[in-house]
Amino acid sequence: MNQTDQQTYIAKTLHGLEPVLVAELAAIGASNISTLKRAVSFNGNKEVFYKANYLCRTALRILRPVASFAVESQEDLYVKVKELPWHDWMTVDNTFAIDAVVSNSVFTHSQFTAQRVKDAIADHWREVCGRRPDVELQNPDLRINLHLSGNEASLAFDGSGEPLFKRGYRLATGEAPLNEILASGILLLAGYDGSTPLHDPMCGSGTLLTEAAMIAQNIPAGYYREVFGFMKWPDFDEDLWQQIKDKADDQLRDQQHPITGSDLDATVVEVAQGNLRSARLHKDISLMKADFMRLPPPGDSGILVMNPPYGERMKQNDIVSFYQGIGDALKRNWSGWTAWIITSDLSAMKFIGLKPSQRFTLFNGPLECRLSGYELFSGARRDMLASRSH
Repeated sequence: MNQTDQQTYIAKTLHGLEPVLVAELAAIGASNISTLKRAVSFNGNKEVFYKANYLCRTALRILRPVASFAVESQEDLYVKVKELPWHDWMTVDNTFAIDAVVSNSVFTHSQFTAQRVKDAIADHWREVCGRRPDVELQNPDLRINLHLSGNEASLAFDGSGEPLFKRGYRLATGEAPLNEILASGILLLAGYDGSTPLHDPMCGSGTLLTEAAMIAQNIPAGYYREVFGFMKWPDFDEDLWQQIKDKADDQLRDQQHPITGSDLDATVVEVAQGNLRSARLHKDISLMKADFMRLPPPGDSGILVMNPPYGERMKQNDIVSFYQGIGDALKRNWSGWTAWIITSDLSAMKFIGLKPSQRFTLFNGPLECRLSGYELFSGARRDMLASRSH
């Protein structure tokens, strides 16, 4: 594929982050953008494809569709995959792997289906040149995504390799860490762009803080990664890739407002400090051990974002008092700030005792979560709204 050739791609993401990813893709020049389920399809040339991998903070992986067809049986799938022009996409010396997703299909076993596709590719090469390429599950030259829905099969090449939430900076995690893509999505949904102070009072391993600093300093999402899947493709354009990286890296900027974090657990603060040092952001983010319930805000206004412990990590009585304590602290100490809280304990949120101004449904792994935003002010909410109308 030439740099000027337009191609359809699919960017996978997490539930609830599709609108954020749409905006990110539009910003890098993608066209014909369409929202799918936990994904966004778009058109672009090779430059847009490389940028999507390097710049999009809420993309999980970028797929390049190569074939789609109807299948009636496992044998039909085998034959149609075997007939594809594999010599256009790989050589017999390349390694490959199959990731199969089966939903509402005549096929019920994704592992067996992946095996049939693997056999089809291997037999194609055995007939062409008398030997077959090797399967490499961990780091293949070509990772192939097979999706079967009903009797429709689609094949796509994974241009990202390792999923894009593996930024490359995190050395260690705390308990129940946030996925980096989810952390970035939370910040972008909250409207964070680096133009205001930000504090995370339950910072854990520091993912929200690191992603916030990357946004504030315009550090590309893929800045810390060295390897992407497309680098092993036959049409990899190393000069174009380097130009894209150089241009993006030249647009890094100084952080204009404080980013701070705290946690009640000193050990967790040390973990976060190590991750920030790995990302070379330890001089830009201040951390301390502190109890949020007694913590004074680090300024008059800003964005407060937190990921409190979820219900499965706390006893029921503790949950009620804990979330009541969060609400009391917000009302008592954080007037002038906007607070954003994500939790999977949906019933616990009512104990905060504040009415959210915005609410989003997201998923942290298999857990359904709510991201709720609260505008904090002194006095009655109706007085605040009345003052804004004058």
